[in-house]
Amino acid sequence: MRTKSLSCIVMAIMVMAGAQPALAVSDDEFKALREQLMLLSERLDELEQSNQELKAENARLQASREEVDVAIANLDQATEELEEKVEEEAQADAWADRIKLKGDFRFRHEGIEVEGSDERTRQRIRARAAIIAEVTDDVEVGLGFASGGDDPVSTNQTLGGGGSTKHIKLDLAYFKWDGLKNTTVIGGKFKNILHRAGKNGLLWDGDWNTEGAGIAWDNGTFFANAIGTYLESDSKKLDTEFSYGAQGGIKHKFENAKLTAGIGYYRIDTKGKGSFFGDDDDFFGNSYDPMTNTYLYDYHEIEAFADIGFDLAGRPLSIFFNYVYNQKAPENDTAYAGGFKYGSASAARSWEFGYVYQDLEADAVYGLLTDSDFGGGGTDARGHILKGGYGIAKNWKASVTYFINEIDISSDDPRDFDRLQLDLNFKY
Repeated sequence: MRTKSLSCIVMAIMVMAGAQPALAVSDDEFKALREQLMLLSERLDELEQSNQELKAENARLQASREEVDVAIANLDQATEELEEKVEEEAQADAWADRIKLKGDFRFRHEGIEVEGSDERTRQRIRARAAIIAEVTDDVEVGLGFASGGDDPVSTNQTLGGGGSTKHIKLDLAYFKWDGLKNTTVIGGKFKNILHRAGKNGLLWDGDWNTEGAGIAWDNGTFFANAIGTYLESDSKKLDTEFSYGAQGGIKHKFENAKLTAGIGYYRIDTKGKGSFFGDDDDFFGNSYDPMTNTYLYDYHEIEAFADIGFDLAGRPLSIFFNYVYNQKAPENDTAYAGGFKYGSASAARSWEFGYVYQDLEADAVYGLLTDSDFGGGGTDARGHILKGGYGIAKNWKASVTYFINEIDISSDDPRDFDRLQLDLNFKY
């Protein structure tokens, strides 16, 4: 607006100059003045045009700024949504990291020959699955299920019954706390934490899970394990029983070998009590009074064990020995087992084989919890176990186990017992 006013003033001066020729100004001076005024007018027109262009540019900048503000707002919203998605995914990943699923499946063909009885064959399956949750950095909770019935030392399920549905039972339900240095505290129904020499079932079957509480301590050189387990915890029943035991030992690494050795003590007070599983006269090889169907003895067992492992010709070789003595039985009070395993069928095209000899007198150990396959289960048996395995693929193994045993060895007429097991084992 100010530029336009200046232009008007200049034009007025030019008109006045042209209208008053009588003023004392020469023609040259007048002409020069007029040229200056014309240049000034042109300059003012240029400034006016520049001003209009600046106004237009300012308007465009204002529009661009508004577009930038809108883009920034959209970017903020997109960023917020992305952060929420990342947080959700992080929470999902954290949940997946804290929850683990593991299990195994086994398909078995089994043939059994007992002297004086008909030969028996059957097809069996075993399926187990467990959910393991990391509640905190030092607390774990587990829940597991398994096929089979109520048997405390077997989760096998025999196929048949016209294709009937099969039982699934609670196999694990426990908590585990690692809050103390080198120490684990566990309670509920949990995997047996006691060391089993050679992973053999002289005292404890591999399928038996402790029901009670336990504590394990291991500093890498020395170790100690203890359990308290209920055979029956309901005080309304006459034959309640809480049993306990502990073991301790040493782990030592030599230049080319590793030794684990120790001793243990277990106390199971059963004298005068009835059967805790099965029929009233099921005592699994232990001595009992047939008139009252009660145990004759307690089982206060002293154990000694040793495992040694080393490499032989590029393959692992492990050798074990296990000895048990029951202080409360006047006879048939001793058990021992020894054997080896050579190789490992843990990978594809790998193999293993092993051998065990075992002598298990009638009252050396508590029969309900010992190996359910050797001698048909329970005590009062001796003989050989031959094993072999081949790794078909990772986590997939074929194996064979052959029991050549004698049963009823405390009697005057022992009988032969043979059992062949052909297995396909899968882990996940």
